[in-house]
Amino acid sequence: MSEQLLSIAERVIARANRERPADMVLREELRGQKGMTRDDSRFVSETVFAYYRWLGWLNRKEPMEQQLRNARKLKRSFQNDPQSIPEAELSQAVPAWAKEHVKVSPAWLKSLQEEPKLWLRARPGQGKQLAEKLGECWIAGDGPLADVLRYEGTEDLFRTPEFHAGEFELQDISSQMVGLACAPSPGHTWWDACAGEGGKTLHICDLMQNKGLVWASDRADWRLKKLKLRTARAKLFNYRSALWDGGAKLPTKTRFDGILVDAPCSGLGTWQRNPHARWTMTPEDIRELSEVQKRLVSNTVPVLKPGGRLIYSVCTLTHAETTEVAEAITKQFPDLKIHPLMNPMAAGTTIDQLWFWPQEVGGNGMFVCAWEKSK
Repeated sequence: MSEQLLSIAERVIARANRERPADMVLREELRGQKGMTRDDSRFVSETVFAYYRWLGWLNRKEPMEQQLRNARKLKRSFQNDPQSIPEAELSQAVPAWAKEHVKVSPAWLKSLQEEPKLWLRARPGQGKQLAEKLGECWIAGDGPLADVLRYEGTEDLFRTPEFHAGEFELQDISSQMVGLACAPSPGHTWWDACAGEGGKTLHICDLMQNKGLVWASDRADWRLKKLKLRTARAKLFNYRSALWDGGAKLPTKTRFDGILVDAPCSGLGTWQRNPHARWTMTPEDIRELSEVQKRLVSNTVPVLKPGGRLIYSVCTLTHAETTEVAEAITKQFPDLKIHPLMNPMAAGTTIDQLWFWPQEVGGNGMFVCAWEKSK
């Protein structure tokens, strides 16, 4: 049976490319298989992700089936003993160009080879209660972290009554840190400019206690339709959505107390969760995305109220998409001053720039900074 499952994994890898990421192809392939058990699906998924996670160690001249078996063996060895991979070999986890664009350390490289953790966001004040209901949950901490849960069970959470009742969202811990750093106030008006399917929109709405107004925009209508379904399940109605292509023509003339630009990026911070992306991203992409990010942030500034806050976040750690963008915006807009952010990981402290590294938070890599508009 394993030969048959390995052949399915091999087919996924053969079809995956830059335009069709492996996780997308994997979902399509599994949907098309009849009679597969949940364990079978898990085997195929683990094999595909192990292949890309351990690609730097594989002999590409060997038959694909052997490469897949070797990838699974490397995965098991590392899980049983992380020291089984010598530190000198860890650089094989990422493409050679990475060291020119990001701070490469043995701790970061090792974290990329670990299996990603599953994080949940409970509704405000409901973290402990939800953890007791679901079981096998670890609460991240006190204060703002009390509603951040790591799930260590095996149940399909999408089938639980708690999920269908809107009691939690599956959301990476670093993504949750962005919402907490925004710290929106009930009754204010916010704009999630690059909302996607709305994970951070939902969080902001929740933190505002379903009061005030949150605008959510994206360039893809299908993502906003997903947001509509998610807000209905969560019973959050203090939002409006609109298409926006990122250009100077804005989706509304509303003035905002706060704007979040969670910009499209290289996704280098997600390389633990999405190892296929390590081998499809290029340095040219990073340079192009840096210009896109500066343009997106610049186009939102005119509708920020005096005294309002502009938050910039990206799930990447490259210099060009983080500090370079922050410096360019500060230079372009003299009326924007760096606004220190609350550090959710260290209660009671503030910092000019938040860096969330996978080896430190157990989630995606993330960069966050903020400005305040002069009154």
